[in-house]
Amino acid sequence: MKTAKPTAQAKGTTQTKETGGTKAARAAPVDEAPSGPRPTRITAAAMLAAAEAVVLVGLGVYVLIMGLTGDPDSPQQAEMLGVTVLALAALPLAAARGLWQRRRWSRGPAMITQLMALPVAWTLVQNGGGLIAVGVATAVAAFAVLALLINPTATEALGIGPRDA
Repeated sequence: MKTAKPTAQAKGTTQTKETGGTKAARAAPVDEAPSGPRPTRITAAAMLAAAEAVVLVGLGVYVLIMGLTGDPDSPQQAEMLGVTVLALAALPLAAARGLWQRRRWSRGPAMITQLMALPVAWTLVQNGGGLIAVGVATAVAAFAVLALLINPTATEALGIGPRDA
């Protein structure tokens, strides 16, 4: 029968070492949500990412319906665009859910989504007309989420700390 014996380490910590064989240390689950209340920054970032996902779903459904029932130049391209936009809506939706649940993996997809939104916003602003307001709103939302997620309070709330050297 194998028994665990504590071995001394630096500064009074202990580590168990099995006799008669080796055993990998049992680590806590990697994506366990930190305890305590959710910071306002994380809540705001999650809600903005969710709003972006909802807008993308609405746009995807609209383009898909117009491709099916409208009179586009190329119905196949319109339908494919609608399906693509719906698929792209999954990324900010998943990121928003992860941020809401304070999962550390969610920060990456949320930031990537915002970085992808910035060229889209620039293109909308460059096209002029009524698209300027949409482009500015997209850029403001993207910069807001990026600012919320790079804040040290947010990274600590998601359980992301400085890298060990």
